[in-house]
Amino acid sequence: MSERMNDAQLVKLTAAQMADKLKAGEVTSRELVQAHINVIAAAEPELKAFLSVSATEALKTADEVDRRRAAGEELPEMAGVPVAIKDMIVTKGIETTAASRILQGWIPPYDATVVEKLKANLMPILGKTNLDEFAQGSSTEHSAYFPTHNPWDTERVPGGSGGGSACAVAAYEAPLALGTDTGGSIRQPGAFTGTVGVKPTYGGVSRFGAIAMASSLDQIGPVARTVLDAALLHEVIGGYDERDSTSIPEPTPAVVKAAREGQKMDLSGLKVGVVKELSGKGYEDVVSHNFEHAVELLKSMGAQVSEVSLPNASYAMPSYYVLMPSEVSSNLARYDGMRYGLRMMPPADVAQTSANMMAYTREAGFGSEVKRRILLGTYALSAGFYDKWYGSAQKVRTLIIRDFEKAFEKVDVLVSPASPTTAFKLGEELTDPMTMYLNDVATIPANLAGIPAMSLPMGLGNGLPTGFQIMAPAKHDDMMYKPAAALEAAFAKEAGEASELPTSKWADQAAQNADVSSAEADKINQVEKAEAVDAALKAFPGVRVTKAEEK
Repeated sequence: MSERMNDAQLVKLTAAQMADKLKAGEVTSRELVQAHINVIAAAEPELKAFLSVSATEALKTADEVDRRRAAGEELPEMAGVPVAIKDMIVTKGIETTAASRILQGWIPPYDATVVEKLKANLMPILGKTNLDEFAQGSSTEHSAYFPTHNPWDTERVPGGSGGGSACAVAAYEAPLALGTDTGGSIRQPGAFTGTVGVKPTYGGVSRFGAIAMASSLDQIGPVARTVLDAALLHEVIGGYDERDSTSIPEPTPAVVKAAREGQKMDLSGLKVGVVKELSGKGYEDVVSHNFEHAVELLKSMGAQVSEVSLPNASYAMPSYYVLMPSEVSSNLARYDGMRYGLRMMPPADVAQTSANMMAYTREAGFGSEVKRRILLGTYALSAGFYDKWYGSAQKVRTLIIRDFEKAFEKVDVLVSPASPTTAFKLGEELTDPMTMYLNDVATIPANLAGIPAMSLPMGLGNGLPTGFQIMAPAKHDDMMYKPAAALEAAFAKEAGEASELPTSKWADQAAQNADVSSAEADKINQVEKAEAVDAALKAFPGVRVTKAEEK
C-alpha cells in the first residue's frame, strides 16, 4: 500500500487527478476535503478569499461519497472532488450575500440550478467566495466586508468581480470554483491569478439562482487550474434548464473531449484570428510580449494565424457602461428592505414611512460602486434619454455581434490578451473608476455578443501572471478548449519540470499543521464580516437595524 499523501500533495493534484485517485481508492473524499479545509484555515488570515466556509456540510457530503463508493456504487465522475462557489450564486441553507450589507444574513430557501447539479454529482461544497458587491468591480475591493488579496503578491488585487474564486483556486484552497462573468469577472481574475477562467456561451449554463446583475450579460462559468479541469466542471454545470428562459435547449458541447484532444498539441488546420483592436496601445509590454509568444506557439503546433478586425470593438466599453448599469438599476430595485435582507428604520424624528425606510435601507445597504451604477442606469433609462443612451447602446451591441459573425466566417477562434495589465496594487485604482473599468476592455466584447470565451495563463511578467483569451462562436464552446489545452501543454513543455509556485506556501504550511475541526473552520472570517457591517452602520446614528421578513 502506498504511503498516504500529505495535505500539500493532495491539494496540488489537478481535479482530474483527484477524480482518478478517488475512483482507484487511493484517496478518500474526506481526506481531500479535510486537506482543503486545512489550507483554507492557513491561508484565510492573509488572503480573505472566502466569505463563509461550509466545512461541516462538505465533510458530510465527502463521507457519503466514501460510503457509497465502498459499497460498490457507480458514482459520477467528479463525485468527491470539492468545489467553492462565488457568493453571487444561491445556496440553500448557506448564507448568500452577493458581498453586500443589504443581504447580510440571508439564508436562501432554494439552490441555484448549478448548485443542484454539483450536489447531484456529489461534489462537496467548501464555501462561498468573496467578490465585488453584486459583482460590480474589477478588483474585489468593493466587497462590503473585506478585500481579497492576490496569492502571487498579497499587496495586489486578484481581479474582479470574482477575485475570491480565482484566489481560492490559485492558492490551493479549492481545486475548482464557480464564478459569474458579466464583463470579464471570471476571465480577468484568471489573468491576474494564473488560473483558467471560462465564460460559456450565453444560455449554455443556467442562470436560475444566480443573483442578477445585468441579466442579458451574466453567465455562470468554471474556474480551475487546468483547461481539462475547467472542461470537467463545465460539463457538470452545463445544459438546458426550463427554469431559465434564456437557456439553450441543446446539450453541452463535448468540451472534455476537446480538451483531451488538445493535449496532443496538434492544431493542424485550425484557423486562429488575432483581434487587431484588442492589443497594442494601452497594453503592458510584458502582456504584449507574452501574447506574441503564445501566438507563435499556436503556429508551431500547426495553427493558421491571421489578423482579424472587429471594427466596432472600440465602442464595446462605452456601450457596455450604458447597458450594464441600466440593467443593474432595474435588477437592484428589488432590494428595498420589504421582503428580505437588511431593513433600516429611520430615526425617531423622521416619518416612519415605507418610502423613508427604503431610502435609509438602500443608503446603508449598498456600497459606493453599486450606487454609482444605479445612478448611471437610472439616468440612461429616464424619459428623454432612453433612445439617446440605452437605445443607441443596443444598436452598437448589434454591430459588435455582426462583427463577430463576420470574423467567424474567416477563422475558427479569435484570440487576444485577457487583460491589458498584470495585477495592480490594492488601493491603486480604487478612487479612479474609469481606470478600473478599463481592466475589462478585452473581455467585454464577448459578453455583449454572448459568445464563449476563456482566459488561461500565458506566463509571467515581472513575477505576475498574464492571461491569454480565446473566443469561439456561440454554442461552439468546445472549439476554444482544444487550442487552450494545446497551448497549456506547450507552455508546460517549454517550462520543463514544474517548480514550486509562491501561491503554494499556505498548502505547505497546512501540511505541517494538525487537522482543523469543521466547527472551527465554519467560523472563518465570520467575526471580520460582522465587524465590517457594524463599522459601516455606525455612520447612520439613530437608525434602527431590523431584518426584513421572507415573504
